[in-house]
Parts: sequence; C-alpha cells; structure tokens
Amino acid sequence: MDASLFHGLKGEHIYFKALDTKDVQEIHSYVSDKEVSRFIGWRLMHTVDETYEHIEGLLKREAAGTHLYASVVLKSTETVIGTAMIFNFYESAKHAEVGYVFHKDYWGKGYGTETIALMNHFAFEVLGLHKLHARVIGANIGSSKVLEKNGFKLEGRLKDYHLIEDVYDDDLLFGKVQPI
Repeated sequence: MDASLFHGLKGEHIYFKALDTKDVQEIHSYVSDKEVSRFIGWRLMHTVDETYEHIEGLLKREAAGTHLYASVVLKSTETVIGTAMIFNFYESAKHAEVGYVFHKDYWGKGYGTETIALMNHFAFEVLGLHKLHARVIGANIGSSKVLEKNGFKLEGRLKDYHLIEDVYDDDLLFGKVQPI
C-alpha cells in the first residue's frame, strides 16, 4: 500500500500530508484537549513528549502497512488542524475503518465532511475497497452528522460500551458500501 498517495490527497479547503514529529506542537494542541479526547480512542496526552511518542507509534504502524495516517492541513493558514486515518483493514473482504480527529477550533466548519469525502474517494477508487465503517461515541453528534453527510448509514449500536469520565455511552457503528 503506497501511503504517499494518501498523504497527497487535496480538497477545496484542506489537504493531507504525511504525519511528522515536526508537527508535534500543533498535534499536541488537540490531543491534549480533554474535550477532544473524550470522543477518540486515544488517551489524553499531557505532555509534548507523550504526544511525540504517540506520533512515533502511529508512524511505526503506518510503516508496517497496517494503518494509514495523515495530518489534515488547512490550506489558507498551512496549519495542521487534525488527523485522518484508515485502519483495521480486512483485506479478504475489502473492508477498512476510517477515523478522524480535529482541533475543536475547527469543529462545525465542514473540514470533517471534506476529510471523509477525500477518504471515501481514496478508499473506494484507489484502494478498491468494498466497504468502509466508522465507530463513533454516541455523544459525538457532530461526528455522526459528518458520516451521514458522506452517505454512511447507522448499522448498529452497542449500548453502554464506553466508560468516559464515569459515564457510560453507546458505541455507534456506521457503514458505507462502495457506490455502484
């Protein structure tokens, strides 16, 4: 799998670039935010050193060919505003999972929707996948809307799956089959 193709995706307002430890400060600004981290599967990063080690771990997974990661960059400012990922490849059935995380200052501005659209095209047209899925914490209404705007359908709900700050929340499973 050629990760450079994923890293080169370009949209109207954003583009993807390879994840890089040089961007640790910008990435730390959102992975260290408690409000952001409650909706993602990564633990809250408390120090820049922790974030640096986290990025190194992501890069190792990508080098092993099991995950694709990209920094999402806002064209107008050249600022890293988030991370996009395709992972959990099930090669024989041609499925994979998509994920994304953004600095909260960029929520609700259409960048998540644009990111998923870029990943949809890449996964279906370049990788030749049959299906994509995404898992969303029930309270993350914004993320559910991003997926629905991109043609994903709610396929399942695991009740009380996540325990976040002593409160249980559901795990929502969204899916999209390659359009014909």
